[in-house]
Amino acid sequence: MKFLGIIPARYASTRFPAKPLAILGGKTVIQRVYEQVAGVLDDAYVATDDERIEAAVKAFGGKVVMTSVHHKSGTDRCYEACTKIGGGFDVVVNIQGDEPFIQPSQLNAVKACFEDQTTQIATLVKPFTADESFAVLENVNSPKVVVNTNWNALYFSRSIIPYQRNAEKQEWLKGHTYYKHIGLYAYRTEVLKEITALPQSSLEIAESLEQLRWLENGYKIKVGISDVETIGIDTPQDLERAEEFLKNRG
Repeated sequence: MKFLGIIPARYASTRFPAKPLAILGGKTVIQRVYEQVAGVLDDAYVATDDERIEAAVKAFGGKVVMTSVHHKSGTDRCYEACTKIGGGFDVVVNIQGDEPFIQPSQLNAVKACFEDQTTQIATLVKPFTADESFAVLENVNSPKVVVNTNWNALYFSRSIIPYQRNAEKQEWLKGHTYYKHIGLYAYRTEVLKEITALPQSSLEIAESLEQLRWLENGYKIKVGISDVETIGIDTPQDLERAEEFLKNRG
């Protein structure tokens, strides 16, 4: 199978404008993401709507494709980029442009989901550990996932799922394995075309999680596991944490 990696990158961001061009350890965030992906997949491109990001990617020797300014999601941007790139790829992997520490093992885990011929869409989760605080589990910016016995997603939520009715909340992480969603998606190319044509769904609007649109419309999302801890960059404060993480990692 041929896997195409696409890294959607917007210049405009409410919480952190120009985030892809922020400097992390002497390189732009988008360069760090690209370098983590290139070579693991069959090909990789940054998909952007901004000429400044396009110029930055070309400057470090990366591949880039310009896309519309009107996309509402990274998935929509991935589909336009895929149609422009061509190449007969079987699977498109959507890598968030604010994940500079994404690891090859994570990309390989999501690729492995497609060894099952019935897989339409794949994503990753990381188990919360029993020693983490309840506040970490409760964080609405860290969506949780429940899966069935075939490791297909049943539901994604910003709330804690499942609710443990007969246990104190401070003991929940010790009594059940909760899964944190990692925002890495892969789609069979024909499925990507289908899901971008779907209207927004009620669950998606309620939780502000686009993957719920796919579940509501009957698509199956295969879930792979990763034990790698990464730092996504949503705010300038996250960038500071990422700098510290980079220094400590050596």
